[in-house]
Amino acid sequence: MPAPDRLLLTLLLLQTRGRMSARRLADELGVSVRTAYRDLDRLRATGVPVYAEQGRAGGYQLLDGYRTRLTGLNEREARVLFLAGLPTPAADLGLADEVAATRLKLLAALPEGMREEATRTDAVFHLDAPGWYREAEATPYLPLLVDAVFGRRAVDVRYRRWREPREVERRLCPYGVVLKSGTWYLVAAAGGRTATYRITHILDAVLSDERFERPEDFVLSAYWSSYLDDFESRRYTGTATIRLSPRGRERLAANVPPEVVRACAATATPVGGDGWSEAVIPTESTAHACGELLRLGVDVEVVAPEELRRAMADAVGVLARTYGHLGPGGTEAGVSGVRGAEARDA
Repeated sequence: MPAPDRLLLTLLLLQTRGRMSARRLADELGVSVRTAYRDLDRLRATGVPVYAEQGRAGGYQLLDGYRTRLTGLNEREARVLFLAGLPTPAADLGLADEVAATRLKLLAALPEGMREEATRTDAVFHLDAPGWYREAEATPYLPLLVDAVFGRRAVDVRYRRWREPREVERRLCPYGVVLKSGTWYLVAAAGGRTATYRITHILDAVLSDERFERPEDFVLSAYWSSYLDDFESRRYTGTATIRLSPRGRERLAANVPPEVVRACAATATPVGGDGWSEAVIPTESTAHACGELLRLGVDVEVVAPEELRRAMADAVGVLARTYGHLGPGGTEAGVSGVRGAEARDA
């Protein structure tokens, strides 16, 4: 936890709970007792009237009547407290102005020393959520969906999905939104089940007059974790045995998903004496695995299954003919650097 955040929490703990020992503060904040003492000293240095009482029932507390107030926050500004350090997602939600106003009010409520430290921290940390090599996705209906979540109002949407019929109409009861690697998702109930919808695939959305109650036992973070586990179990339906050069191992993380990298690290064994290794990786489908592995070029060879090996050979053959390296009969005409059949006998 950054020091400015921890100092503010220390102050708020003393304000809301009264006298607390250094040990109790340390336990609450997950830090050492020494760090708790140091934070209390820093609070005093910034002008916060913290004093200690000795004895078995002693501890640290604020001077009677002292309060730090976060005043003047309206409803939308209060809503964005957890987005104060996330300007891009806040802008997606239509809350950029509220984030700016909230940050100013939060800074104004801090003692001068803490305010300076918070400003320094803000100057050296920045979050950029979207991944590389792709444009940010347009989410015109995101603010409306967020209003539906907070207002607990159903919303009528027209949604584009992967299977037929491609476009469907649904009345959704939105439970929450999730930002995953720069992509926004809506978690909503429809037809008696809770499902996940990619917000960029919502083609139209209109708030309805219907109100709903979110189940008391629904926890968005728990649902999302379960959804990801289920997605991964359905995503990978097969395995492949591959051989990688040392350079292929180095390039793996930049070209395939983390699950594949982890599987390779867990199963890799040396083969031959030239630094190549053999590993078993999960695969989604023959076509998908072929596309991913082709990114590694001559630094990978598929050993099994035969279907994926043939798909790789066919793709390489097409590329070779396109660039004029194979004759009319498919015989090799100068292709070099490919590990080839000898790799299978290593």
